[in-house]
Amino acid sequence: MTGATIRRSLVICAVAIGLAFVAVPASAQTGQVKGKVVDKENKPVEGAAISIENQDGAGQKLTTKTNKKGEYIQIGLTPGKYRITATKGDLSQTQNIQIHLDMAELNFTLAPGGGGQMSKEDQQKATARLAAVRAKFDEAVALSNSGKDDEAIAKFQEITVDVPKCAECFANIGTIYARKKDYENSEKAYKQAIEVKPDFAEAYNGLATVYNAQKKFDQAAEAGAQAAKLAGGGSGAEAKAKFEEAVKLDPNLADAHYWLGMSLVNEGKLPEAKPHFEEYLKLAPTGQYAEQAKGVIAAIK
Repeated sequence: MTGATIRRSLVICAVAIGLAFVAVPASAQTGQVKGKVVDKENKPVEGAAISIENQDGAGQKLTTKTNKKGEYIQIGLTPGKYRITATKGDLSQTQNIQIHLDMAELNFTLAPGGGGQMSKEDQQKATARLAAVRAKFDEAVALSNSGKDDEAIAKFQEITVDVPKCAECFANIGTIYARKKDYENSEKAYKQAIEVKPDFAEAYNGLATVYNAQKKFDQAAEAGAQAAKLAGGGSGAEAKAKFEEAVKLDPNLADAHYWLGMSLVNEGKLPEAKPHFEEYLKLAPTGQYAEQAKGVIAAIK
């Protein structure tokens, strides 16, 4: 998570993290969903529109269609809660699902009066509501990037009233408080993000930064290790080995230097970690982890 620039969506975050794992396929860092759409006679429905919307604040919105067998599949989904709708003609069905780092399956039956059916009017209301949330989110991002931190925090908090499980909102609040060096409220916000979304690697990463800034290295190591694991690097030695390999293959991979530095911090090897954070800042002075890297360097000194 960046301190200088608040993230606009989980999609951006997922792509940025992926740069650090050159040895890991992108699909290994995201989830997938597949399923089948049938009619009331259990016959496949070809050409049904599948709408996939992330419900964690300002998330993804993707669309696809079923094939001749009524089947659909969508990859590259950021883990989180989704609302998926199947529509054909005047019939539609909506279901909610939690996407993890594996393949999920969700099937639909399109029939008059079918369970989960959503009217066109309800669909329009849901779309309008999501658009309003996104507009507020973008406004909060703009406020933060303009240095209006208190106003940005208030706007993100306003969103959480309507969307109590907006993990992205809580994480961004944590980032702003950390930038203000209000570590108590920053820690609280990051923990709220984790409570809402336990597999949120960026929130753990932010928490590690807060602990490092306070020289709470044991807690920082624990949070950092969890962040690396959730980000796709495995745990402990596995994560470190992947980051070392990434740096060896391409010394200009800024994110790989950052995560290798975090792995070394987790092992208590602070002098060895420092050069990697410095290299990160050299390669990406305004990168998504710039504030965290500066904080760790300051803490090591």
